[in-house]
Amino acid sequence: MTLARASRAEVPSLIRLAVPLVSGLTASSMLMLTDTWMLGPLGAVALACASLTGSVILILWSSLYGFLAPVGILVARAFGAADYPRVASVVAHGRWLGFAIGTLSFLAMVAVLPILPMLGQPREVVAIIGPYWVAMALVMIPYSCNLVFKQLLDAIDRPWTGVALMFVAVVINVPLNYGLINGLWGLPRLGLLGAGVATLVAETLSLVAFYLHWRFAPSMAKVRHAVQLHRQGFGEQSREGIPVGIQYLAEGGAISVAGVLIGLLGATALAANQIVFSVSSVLYMMPLGMAGAVGVRIGQAVGAGEMARVRPIGVAAVGLVSVWTIAFALTIALSGKQIAAAFVDDTAVIALASGMFIAVGAMQFFDGIQSVSLGALRALLDNRWATGVTLTAYWVVALPLGWLLAMPLGLGAAGFWAGFATGLALAAALLFQRFLRSHRLAAGLP
Repeated sequence: MTLARASRAEVPSLIRLAVPLVSGLTASSMLMLTDTWMLGPLGAVALACASLTGSVILILWSSLYGFLAPVGILVARAFGAADYPRVASVVAHGRWLGFAIGTLSFLAMVAVLPILPMLGQPREVVAIIGPYWVAMALVMIPYSCNLVFKQLLDAIDRPWTGVALMFVAVVINVPLNYGLINGLWGLPRLGLLGAGVATLVAETLSLVAFYLHWRFAPSMAKVRHAVQLHRQGFGEQSREGIPVGIQYLAEGGAISVAGVLIGLLGATALAANQIVFSVSSVLYMMPLGMAGAVGVRIGQAVGAGEMARVRPIGVAAVGLVSVWTIAFALTIALSGKQIAAAFVDDTAVIALASGMFIAVGAMQFFDGIQSVSLGALRALLDNRWATGVTLTAYWVVALPLGWLLAMPLGLGAAGFWAGFATGLALAAALLFQRFLRSHRLAAGLP
C-alpha cells in the first residue's frame, strides 16, 4: 500500500479521536473566552488585567499540559497491549504528580505577582489585578488533576466521556461568571474578581465529576486496580514529562513574555491582545487536539506492534491540521474587525486587534504543523531533540525577531506575532523531518 493510500486510511480514525479531544480542549479555553466576553463591558482596564493574567498563566498551563502528556502516551501503549494493570499504575502515579505540579504552579504564579510593578505594566492594571490573579493561580491545582483523568479517557478510547466531564466546568462557569461579575441572583458583585472565583469553582467541580466517574463508573472497572506507588513509576513519567514540559514551557513562556512586552505599549494594546489571544486560543484547540490524537493513535499502534501504521498516521495528521489552519487564517484575516467588535465597542481596540488577527493567522498555520509533529515524536518517546528545536525557534528566533518588528521597526503588537510566525516555520520544517526519521529508527528501518 502506498503512503498516500495508507495515510488516507488513517484519516477517519484520527478524526473520530480528534473531534472529542478538540471539544475537551475547547472547554478549557472557553473559560478564558468567557472571562474576556463578560469583562468587556467593564472596560479596557479589566480586559488588560485578564490579558496580563492570561499571558502569565499560559506558561503554567502549557508546562502542565506538557509535563503530564506522558500519562496519555503510556496509557495508550498499555491499552494497545491490553495491559490494564499497567494502565491503572500510570494513572495512579499521574494523579499524584498532577496534584504536586499543580500546587507548585500555583505557588510560582503567586510569587510573580509582586514583580509586576517592576515590569513596566500600566499602573491602573497593577492596582486592581491582585485578587483575580490569585484566584486564577488556584485554578492550576484542579486543572492539572483534570488533565490526568482526561488523558486516561482519551487513551482508552472513551474521549466523549472526557469531553462531557470537561464541559461541566463550562456549564457552571458561564452563569456563575455573569452573576459574580454583576452581582445578580443574590450573589455579591465582585467585578473582575468574580470572573476568577467563578473559574476556580467551575474547574474544581469538574474535577469532582472526573473523580466520581473514575471511582464508580462500571466502564472504568477494568482499569481500577490496586496500585503500589513506587519511585520507578514517578521516575518514568518525570523522565519523559520533563522534556515535554520544557517544550511547552518554552512555547508558553515566549508567548507570555510577548504578552508582557505588549503591555509596554499601553492598556489598549493589552486589551486588543486579550481579544486576539482568546479567540485564537479557542481555534488553536484543533491543532492541539490533533497533536493529542496522533500521539494516542501512534502510541496504541506501537503498543500493538503495528509499526507500519506510524508514518501514515503522522502524515495524515499533518494534512488535516494544515487544511484547518489555512481556513482559520483566511477567516480571521477577512473578519478580524467584526470579531473584535463582538467583544468591545472601543474603536481603538478594534482597529488594533483586526491587524493582529492577520499576523496570528499566519503564525497558527506553522504552529499547527509543529504541534502535530511534536505529538507524533512524543508517542515515539523522542522528546529531547525536539526540546532543543522548540527552545531555538521560540527564544532565539521568534521572540527577538518579534521584538525587533514590534518596537524598533514600529509595527506594534502585530509585529510580535509576525516574528513568531517566522520562528514556527523553522520549527515546523525541522520537527516534521525528525518525525519521518524517528519513525524509521523505531521500526528498525535504515
